[in-house]
Amino acid sequence: MKGEDASLTSHLLPMISIYFFYMLGLPIWGVIIMIIWYTTLIYLENNGILDEWNATRMLGFILMIRTNKGRIILDKLSKYRRFWIGFGEFSIWLCYLIMFGVMILLIASAIMTALSPPQEAIPTKDLLLIPGVTSFVPLWWPGIALVIALVIHEYGHAIQARVHGMRAKSFGLLLLGPLPMGAFFEPELQEMTRAPRRERLRIYAAAPSINIVATYFVLILLSATASGFIAANPGMHAHAIVVGSGAEEAGLEPYEIITHIDGVSVSERDDFLYIMKSKSAGEIIEISVLSRENELGERDTRMINVTLTDQLEYYLELGIPSSFEDDCSEDEDCLQKYTDYLNKLGINEGDAFLGVSGFSSGTVGVDRYELSSNEDLHPIIRTLIFAIRPLDMMGIPIQLDGHTIPLDERNLLEAGDGVVVSMIGTEGMLAIFDFLFWFIWINFILGFANLIPMIPFDGGQIARDTTHSIIRFLAKGMNPLRVESLANRISGFSSLIMLIIVLLPILLANALN
Repeated sequence: MKGEDASLTSHLLPMISIYFFYMLGLPIWGVIIMIIWYTTLIYLENNGILDEWNATRMLGFILMIRTNKGRIILDKLSKYRRFWIGFGEFSIWLCYLIMFGVMILLIASAIMTALSPPQEAIPTKDLLLIPGVTSFVPLWWPGIALVIALVIHEYGHAIQARVHGMRAKSFGLLLLGPLPMGAFFEPELQEMTRAPRRERLRIYAAAPSINIVATYFVLILLSATASGFIAANPGMHAHAIVVGSGAEEAGLEPYEIITHIDGVSVSERDDFLYIMKSKSAGEIIEISVLSRENELGERDTRMINVTLTDQLEYYLELGIPSSFEDDCSEDEDCLQKYTDYLNKLGINEGDAFLGVSGFSSGTVGVDRYELSSNEDLHPIIRTLIFAIRPLDMMGIPIQLDGHTIPLDERNLLEAGDGVVVSMIGTEGMLAIFDFLFWFIWINFILGFANLIPMIPFDGGQIARDTTHSIIRFLAKGMNPLRVESLANRISGFSSLIMLIIVLLPILLANALN
């Protein structure tokens, strides 16, 4: 009877967990897959198959797969001891710097949310950032990127541990169905506990650091991939058409490709600007246009006549910007002052205006990822742009509903003329681009999230050992056990504060909506 009760209890936790995921927004098909996965694990466990695979079922439905192949690679990599110790020291200071930045961002986010709460509640499933579950994170490329990111993360821990003479108790992957939940390296507990704190700091710091270093290395690869695209059809297109303009009246549509104006080829923005400078408001121009792709992926060619309007008049009709208006004193003619300002920018009465917004070339979808696009800037500015580029990329999938490039801009791309690029083809190049993008996205989040100074994250472990070292330095002669206890209490309290700061924006958003 007791055995039956124990069996019932062991099944209860996984069922509650599956229901919890369902309440968080897991779709019904996801629930069915989890139930099938759990049932399969029970069958494999009862028939001894998991033991044959050197695998273990833990927490009900998570599969821990151990592997010796990983240990062989680990031992080979760990031979370069001097290099990895140097990398560990670099990692400590890199993590301190990033932890400070993470704390500033989290605190600033909490304050901004408290002062200006979001108008809509945040869907719970979008907080999980699980490939295939979160609305803006697809399954395949992010899922593959997550597996690789988790493996190199745990290898970061493992290599440092092996370099410092620690043995591996276990090593492998944690799987929840087809989804990787994590990788693991478990050193012998006593060896980890007895290790000098500096060595432990290197072990904790190496994993998030290796994710961050990988992020910037792959960012360079992404730039190289972006440079391998060309426009499928040379020309320019507009993201939007101005209402009431000559372009709208002539029937020009967004993302239609303008190839010629009055018979002159328009392949770059400079070509367009040169032609427009030779025109005046009121003139009629003939534009050759390739329409948007039809269901067969084909474009139709058509000619349209556009009556150019006045560019200065267009800006004045938009109204004087409030920031500019605030600078006008009571005795000044603000309209005239704004007109003079536009004149200084080269916008004068009678200048031709086509009536388009976001006028771009066919490669605009990938141009923003090319590092060479900033080569005219000062080296310091270029370095800063490179440093914050992954942070800037975080919002792209949210804005584009899970895509890396706007679909309309994606359709304008084609693989370039290089031998290798031509062999891969357009679809292959786009697949490589998508994978590299998601690898950057996943690695950046994994590295930064692990540096939240909160237990059990790596950042929390680093903060705890650092706190211990500071207390021991400031209170020389204090009993080591008391130092340990005080460091643990401070670390626990700070972890609680950080948890509140992390959850505050989420709780406010959902409480007020």
